[in-house]
Amino acid sequence: MSKIIAITNQKGGVGKTSTAINLSASIATFEKDTLIIDIDPQANSSSGIGVIAENNTVYEAMLGLAPAESCIEKTHVPFLDIMPANINLVGAEVEFVNIPNRENKLRDAIESVKNNYDFIFIDCPPSLGLLTLNALTAADSVIIPVQCEYFALEGLGQLLNTVNLVKKNLNPKLLIEGVLLTMYDSRLNLSRQVVEEVKKYFGNKVFNSIIHRNVRISEAPSYSKPVILYDALSRGARDYMALAEEIIKNNEIGEGENNDES
Repeated sequence: MSKIIAITNQKGGVGKTSTAINLSASIATFEKDTLIIDIDPQANSSSGIGVIAENNTVYEAMLGLAPAESCIEKTHVPFLDIMPANINLVGAEVEFVNIPNRENKLRDAIESVKNNYDFIFIDCPPSLGLLTLNALTAADSVIIPVQCEYFALEGLGQLLNTVNLVKKNLNPKLLIEGVLLTMYDSRLNLSRQVVEEVKKYFGNKVFNSIIHRNVRISEAPSYSKPVILYDALSRGARDYMALAEEIIKNNEIGEGENNDES
């Protein structure tokens, strides 16, 4: 049974795509079959993992123009595949407007492949439009990256409201997987203050793992690699490995609790 996790925040520059790439690659190193779905028209997850979509993409899958299997490509990370995006997604929201059940297009598209994977991560665009709505409708849970900078909590109320609306009207099983603190700088009082503020706001929904500001994370996409392949000993690689371990552990505990209940 796969776990589908949307990584979303309508605020740009919070480490959303970095998290999609590096978390999925880190989980794959635990020999978990993992898929990234890139539904951001900027296609940064695709290029950042070394895949330039030339054939079928998530766009064709969502419109029913090609089966999902033909839209998935291998990456150079063992156990990690990607359903890439390209510039075609820019017009997708307009094209979807008059299509029935437009919020369910991604969920329907991946139905035939989802059980091939242990984890599926969806990299969302920095907006709360129709593409993000599709991701939230398809997902089991949401990771919300929050940067340790001024205005960190700005706009999160709107995002949580959207998550609750999706849960109420489209996807009753949707949960918050966790809030991820990114770009943490231990030298700055501001970073520590943001951590306190976010923990006060979200409580135990905040991951124990924190992603420190690290130049290797910033450099890795220009080499089309996740940080764990670019510099496995870097602070960034160690942070994402810790996060991967935490998520795997949390989900194993969750499965155990569900089995106990049954």
